[in-house]
Amino acid sequence: MQNIKQHIKENTFSHIYLLFGQEDYLKRLYRDKLRNAILSPDDTMNFSYFEGKDFPVKELVSIAHTVPFFSERRLILVENSGCFKNQSDLPDYIGDFPESTFLIFVEREVDKRNRMYKAVQKKGTVSEMNGLSEKDLKLWVAQSLKREGKKITEQDVLYMLQKTGADMKNLENELEKLICYSGEEEIITREAIDEVCVVQTEGRIFQMIDEIGMKRQDQALALYYDLLAVREKPMSILFLLIRHFNILLQIKELEKSGTPSGQMASKIGIPPFTVKKYMGQAKNFSIESLKENLSRSVEVEEGVKTGLLLDQIGVELLIVEFSRSR
Repeated sequence: MQNIKQHIKENTFSHIYLLFGQEDYLKRLYRDKLRNAILSPDDTMNFSYFEGKDFPVKELVSIAHTVPFFSERRLILVENSGCFKNQSDLPDYIGDFPESTFLIFVEREVDKRNRMYKAVQKKGTVSEMNGLSEKDLKLWVAQSLKREGKKITEQDVLYMLQKTGADMKNLENELEKLICYSGEEEIITREAIDEVCVVQTEGRIFQMIDEIGMKRQDQALALYYDLLAVREKPMSILFLLIRHFNILLQIKELEKSGTPSGQMASKIGIPPFTVKKYMGQAKNFSIESLKENLSRSVEVEEGVKTGLLLDQIGVELLIVEFSRSR
């Protein structure tokens, strides 16, 4: 991200950018910053947009070779193309694009062994966006509130993040609610956070895993029933449980191999802010227990899909099993 900021500041750009990762807010932010810096927002003649896996490569190549109309630059934006996970002919062409053509790719996932990824890495700028560090995220929240004449303590920022999660788009929505709710009050209080901020599903899953790890069965089941009460589907809850156990397993294995915590976020694909939280929670589980929980979760998933189990009962039985003292 620092490279992109510098490019915009100096008005000197790479001809190809790849923005990828889990943090959609940051990808949209820097996509728009680059789009508006490379080409005037009013210049629609020299701007082209493609989206989806079935976009026409030959059409893109043809546009890329077209001379800009009364401008020094032509910009092509491509989102969710799949070119960085699947095979594509595009790497064969991008080296021949004229100096006047600029491309921005925005992707959710990439394969770093992919030809397209390697081509962009060689010829352009690659930026992985999986979220801000805890320090930067707290600063972003404080600055967002400051612009509206509001203040918040560091402890209450952390409290809010634990409640809402680290997704920046969701945080933006929650901050807007807090600003409206506080009215003329300058200080954002913990009471205001409790009053208007919504605990996200993943936050409840985190709490549930905490209770499972501490073998507090009643509390774990209570959180499950809370999720059902707000119409979360049992299979969606199971998916999040599987994802969470998988993250904890990766954390344990990376810790075992001596990987620094600062590198874990990019290896696993989680926001840097959450690494310490996952590491703390992982202490309640062994690698063997996590593998067993994942295996049992997959068994229940197959049982539901084949009609041998009712989804709500199947997930409930899993939570009972996982939180039982052994």
